Amino acid sequence: MIATLKFTTLLLAVVVCWATQDYGYKDVEEPTLGDSQYGSLWPLPQKVQMSTVAFKLSGASFQIVDAKESSSGASCSLLQNAYRRYDEYIFPISRMQGQNKKKAFASDVSELQVWITSADSECDSYPSVTSDESCECPGMMFVFLVGALSQVPYAQSISDINRTEIQDFPRFAHRGLLLDTSRHFLPIKVILANLEAMAWNKFNVFHWHIVDDHSFPYMSRTFPQLSQQGAYHPYTHVYTPSDVKMIIEFARLRGIRVVSEFDTPGHTQSWGKGQKDLLTPCYSGTSPSGSFGPVNPILNTTYDFMTMFFKEVSTVFPDAYIHLGGDEVDFSCWKSNPDIQKFMAQQGFGTDYSKLESFYIQSNSANLKKHNELFILSCGYFLSHDRLLDIVTTTNKGYMIWQEVIDNGVKLKSNTVVHVWMGNKFEEELQKVTGAGFTTILSAPWYLDYISYGQDWQRYYKVEPLSFNGTDAQKKLVVGGEACLWGEFVDATNLTPRLWPRASAVGERLWSDKDVKDTNDAYSRLIQHRCRMVQRGIPAEPLFTGYCAHEYKGV
Repeated sequence: MIATLKFTTLLLAVVVCWATQDYGYKDVEEPTLGDSQYGSLWPLPQKVQMSTVAFKLSGASFQIVDAKESSSGASCSLLQNAYRRYDEYIFPISRMQGQNKKKAFASDVSELQVWITSADSECDSYPSVTSDESCECPGMMFVFLVGALSQVPYAQSISDINRTEIQDFPRFAHRGLLLDTSRHFLPIKVILANLEAMAWNKFNVFHWHIVDDHSFPYMSRTFPQLSQQGAYHPYTHVYTPSDVKMIIEFARLRGIRVVSEFDTPGHTQSWGKGQKDLLTPCYSGTSPSGSFGPVNPILNTTYDFMTMFFKEVSTVFPDAYIHLGGDEVDFSCWKSNPDIQKFMAQQGFGTDYSKLESFYIQSNSANLKKHNELFILSCGYFLSHDRLLDIVTTTNKGYMIWQEVIDNGVKLKSNTVVHVWMGNKFEEELQKVTGAGFTTILSAPWYLDYISYGQDWQRYYKVEPLSFNGTDAQKKLVVGGEACLWGEFVDATNLTPRLWPRASAVGERLWSDKDVKDTNDAYSRLIQHRCRMVQRGIPAEPLFTGYCAHEYKGV
């Protein structure tokens, strides 16, 4: 018996169509919420119709193959890698014990045929913001690649599977997860494990907040002194070029984009340890205090450095976007510096230091030319360089910025992506940003570093990203969201259990239909999904009391 799965693009061979199985997680102390009709499907597909008709899925004969009509085949390493990976998920024990050599029965499902229907299979390219993630699992069976195969029966040689029809696609194109590798260094194995879990939960963007005030673990080929001086340790706590390349490739094979963030002009203390004169000297009265503030925006050398640095970054990270930060800039050091004060006066900025931040970030517009000429005469500086946004634009990259940049009135290009993160009245911020015509990503309600007692996943689950006042056109500009786990209180010892399955709630909110909001049904499915992650080596924390069937190893 053969099952066929159609994908509109190849990348969905990594993150689509899910199956059902009872994993035996029973809650004995909380009122029974009832079994979900969808079993353990997570996130819930857009359309799913399940039948009581059952078939056998057997490790004796089952294999995943390319359909003859598929636009990609055996030469596609991305697909072949996924086939092997999910075959091991379905039959982790039977394959190792040689049970696949047993005789197959006529009622067995022997084959899953994967049919890529798009002309461009994107087999050798990187996932992008325009990648089509839709799929159709028609008529025959529910057992479908990647997502499906990650949720079918495991540790058994033969299992019952229900006939199911699925049509699926994401509600939002951008479904991200931010990890912070500066406040605590995260070993590569931790990052890779969480990329795997991201694929199981249909996240498709790894927002890598790679450096910050505390450490600079990114090893730059152009400026190696940045990590030599700025990392916690220059050899053990850095990401080498080969490390970064491996992480990007691991993510690509799972349909995940890697968007790097190099936040300036604030959050840059670690940068200054290896790059002389990059940061602003702070003053106490008329004398330098010995401390430093944000990036110094009045020196040509600052823009020389940023030009060379982001040219390198654009070649290392293949995604079409770079996150430029721009948040939480402390103006106190700028205010104390006499050279900065002179520059502010010459530019006519008065005492509004948000205008100085704007000067550093925004395009080098013609109306600043006269002010620059005046400043040459009085201070001897010649600021003829492109500003930060121009520098990034010359690398043919788009950019994302935190909301403060637009709040402070920086002139932005129309294709800028604004990241809304401030928790208070984020609906009003969404209304303002989309009203100005900017593409928007929401994170404000999904800061997972804020923890509380009990099942806080429900709070994340109940968020409706489009609940703000705005036109249909404005709401279309909200392309998705991100769950953020900042690193002040997490490292390799506790990051993963704090992240999962709390992030799973965000994953379903961003993938499934807006009407999928029954927390009782979600609870029934999520406890099973959590057990599935634990069985595969992800130490996801429990939602409440209970157990997972695999704990008893079949006893």
